[in-house]
Amino acid sequence: MITARVFSGRKYAVLGLARSGMAVVESLLASGAQVTAWDRQDNAREALAGRCTIADPMEIGLAGFDAIVVSPGVPLNTHPLTAKAKAAGVPIIGDIELFAQAQPELPEHFVVGITGTNGKSTTTALVHHILKEAGVNTVMGGNIGLPIMAQDPLEPNDQGLPVYVLELSSYQIDLTYTLACKVAALLNITPDHLDRYESFDAYAASKARLMDMLGPFGVSLLPTSAEDIPPIAEFRDKRGPYEWIGPPYDDSNQADWPSLQGPHNLENATFASHICGELFLSNGDIANGLRTYPGLPHRMEVLGTFDGVLVINDSKATNPASTAPALAAWPAEDGHKRIHWICGGLAKTDNLDECAPHFGNIAAAYTIGEAAALFGELLAPHMKVEACEMLCEAADRALKAAKPGDVVMLSPACASFDQFRDYEVRGDTFREIVARLTNTPIKERSAV
Repeated sequence: MITARVFSGRKYAVLGLARSGMAVVESLLASGAQVTAWDRQDNAREALAGRCTIADPMEIGLAGFDAIVVSPGVPLNTHPLTAKAKAAGVPIIGDIELFAQAQPELPEHFVVGITGTNGKSTTTALVHHILKEAGVNTVMGGNIGLPIMAQDPLEPNDQGLPVYVLELSSYQIDLTYTLACKVAALLNITPDHLDRYESFDAYAASKARLMDMLGPFGVSLLPTSAEDIPPIAEFRDKRGPYEWIGPPYDDSNQADWPSLQGPHNLENATFASHICGELFLSNGDIANGLRTYPGLPHRMEVLGTFDGVLVINDSKATNPASTAPALAAWPAEDGHKRIHWICGGLAKTDNLDECAPHFGNIAAAYTIGEAAALFGELLAPHMKVEACEMLCEAADRALKAAKPGDVVMLSPACASFDQFRDYEVRGDTFREIVARLTNTPIKERSAV
C-alpha cells in the first residue's frame, strides 16, 4: 500500500468503508495517523474494531480533525456533513487527494488523469495496457481497478519513470485539490449526473478542474467537441499547455485494432495515443498496444458469434450518449438493418436524441425495465419495437429474430437500478442468459 510520513500524527475521519474507504483507513493507520471511521454497514465497522475509533462524523465534534475523507458516492450537494465540516473549518477530501499529498514522498513518477462523461474506463485501461506492453512500470486506479492507496509504490526501470494512470469521475475531482498530473485528459462532456450539480455548466466546471492540476511540464488534452461549453471555452483564452483534440480522427489503422472498433473507440484510441506520446513512448510501442488491447467487460464486450449472430454486452452504456456510438458501429449494409437492440432500464433522460442518427442501423428494439414504455413510444415511429420487460425475454426474442450477419446488442442507454444492483450485474446476467440460450459456455471475455 501507499503510505506517507505527511499523514503521521494527523487526525482523519473516514466516511464510507467500501474498497477505497478501507484502503484509506489501512494506509492512514500504517502511516501513523489517528483515524475515526464510520460506515452504515455493521460488518464494515466490525472489521476495524479495536484498530481505530468507530464513530459517525455526524454525531461527533469535528474540531481538531485535519480532514474528512469520504467516498465519491457521498452526495456533497445534499449531505449535511458538508455544512458541518465547513462550520468546523475541516476540509472534505477523497482518496485521490490523499494520493496527491503522498506524491512528493513516492519514487519519481508520472501521473495521468483521465476524465470525461464517456469512454474514460476504456481509455484508462488502454493507456495502462500500452504502457505495460512497452515495459513501463504502471498501475491504474481511481474509478477503475484497485483503490489507489492500496497499490504498492512504483519504481523506475530501464524504460523510464513509472506511471500511475487514474480514471477520475467528476465526484472524485470534486474531492481533489493538489494532484500533480503529467497529462490531464478530458475526453468529452455530455449531460450526466445532473442530480449532483446545479447545471450542466457546473458539471463541466467540475471536470475542468482537472486541467488546472498539472505538475511541472504537464499538458492538458481537451476535446474540440466541448470547446463551446463555457467552463471549457475558458481554456482558449488561458496561457498554458493546452492541446485540443478532435475529429477527423485518423482511422487508417483501426482495422488492426480488433478490440477498438466503432467511432467512439477511435476517439478513445486517439486520446490514448496522444497521452502515451506525451509520456515519450514510440509510435511503434503505441501501435503495438492498440493492436493487442483486450478490452474491458461490459464495454462493447463480445460474448461470441452464435449461428452467425454476433452478441455484444455493452451494459456499461448507462445513458443515450454512451449507447449512440455502439449503434453506429454496425451500419446497415445494402439496406439491411443489422442491430437487434436491447435497451431500457432506469432512464436518465426523457429522450433518445443522441441515438437517433443511428436508428437506420436497427432492425428491432427490445425494451426492458422501467423505461420500456417511454422508449417504446420514442422508437415505434422509426423501427419495430417489442416490449419485453425482462432481460431474459428480450435476449430470447432478439436471438430468435436475428439472422446470420446480424448483431444482438445489450446497450441499455439507462441506469440498471430498477432491476439490477449495478451495470456489472446486469451485464453478467446477460452473459449467463446468452450462454443458456445458445447452450454454449462463454470461456473468455473480449471486446470490440
